[in-house]
Amino acid sequence: MSAPAHLDPRLLRAFVTVAEELHFTRAAARLFVAQQALSRDVRRLERELRRELFVRTTRQVTLTPDGERLLPYARRVLQAQADLLAAAGQARPLLVDLNSPGLATGRAVLERARELAPDQELMARYESGLTGAAADLLAGRLDASFGRFAGLPAALRAGLGHQPVRLEAMAVLLPEDHPLAPLAEVPLAALAGETVYAGAGNPRTPEWTDLARGLFEGRGIEVAPPHPLAVGDAEFRRLMEKTRHPVLAVVGFPAMPASVVRPLVDPVPLSPVSLVWRKGLVHPAFDALRSAAARLAAENGWLRVPGGGWIPASDAAVMSVL
Repeated sequence: MSAPAHLDPRLLRAFVTVAEELHFTRAAARLFVAQQALSRDVRRLERELRRELFVRTTRQVTLTPDGERLLPYARRVLQAQADLLAAAGQARPLLVDLNSPGLATGRAVLERARELAPDQELMARYESGLTGAAADLLAGRLDASFGRFAGLPAALRAGLGHQPVRLEAMAVLLPEDHPLAPLAEVPLAALAGETVYAGAGNPRTPEWTDLARGLFEGRGIEVAPPHPLAVGDAEFRRLMEKTRHPVLAVVGFPAMPASVVRPLVDPVPLSPVSLVWRKGLVHPAFDALRSAAARLAAENGWLRVPGGGWIPASDAAVMSVL
C-alpha cells in the first residue's frame, strides 16, 4: 500500500473510529463531528492512499482487506501522537479567550463543549478582542478565541482557521437619561448626529471599530475618538459617565448601572462571530469545542440573516451567508 509523504492525523482518527464502530453515525457522534464531514475525511484518506478502506452498503459498513491491514498501523500512529503530545505538555487545559464576560456567545459554546467532553479541561480567559488574541493564537499561547474573522489582516488570517458561529444583532448602550433611552428599539437614523464609542484606539479590537465605521458611514454617525483603555466594569462605567457617549454593543450585553441596552433596527446590524484557532491545532478537547459551536448555531439559528439584516459584503463571504 503506497502512502503519501504526509498524512493528516485527523484522517487516521476518522478511519480508526469508523473501523471500530463500523457505523458512520456512531463514529461521528464519538468524534463530535457531522457525519458528512466524517465521510469526507474517510474519502480523502482513501484518495490519498489510493485504496478503498471500507465496503459501504445501505445496511452495513465493513473493512476491506486494505482497511484491515491499515488499522493496526493507524492505531500505532495515533498512539505515538498522543504520547508525543503528552510529553510536550499537550495534556494541559484548552485555553479559550471569551473576550469579555459580557459576551454570551463564546461562553455558551464553552459551556456546551464542557458538557460534550466532561473528562477534558477547558479554561476561559477574558482579554478582549480578536486582533489582540490573534498574536497569542499564532504563538501557541492561546488555543481558541471568538470574533470577527474578516476584520483581521490577511497576514494573520493566513495562519488561522475559523468556523462561523453566529450573526449577533447589534445594540447601543445608552445612559438611562439619554433621549433615546425610552425607545424599545433604536433606529439607526435616530443616531444621526451622535458620537458613538466603538473602541477606537484600542489595539486589541480594531476589527470592531472597523465594523462600526462601515455601519455608520453615510448615516451621520461619528465614531468617538480614542479614550484611555478602560479595564474592568468600574472604569468603563466611569468613562461612560464622563463622556456621555452611546456605546456600540450587541443584544444581550448586560446593562450597567444607570444605563440601558437597546437593539438597533432599520436595518438590523449584525456582528459576525467566528470560532478562531491556530492552523494545525491538536488538542483532545478541540473537537468538542467545534462541535459545540456547530450544534448551538444549528439549534438556535445563529447563522440566519434576519429580514432587514445588515452585514458587510466581506463578512458575508467569510461567514458563507451570501
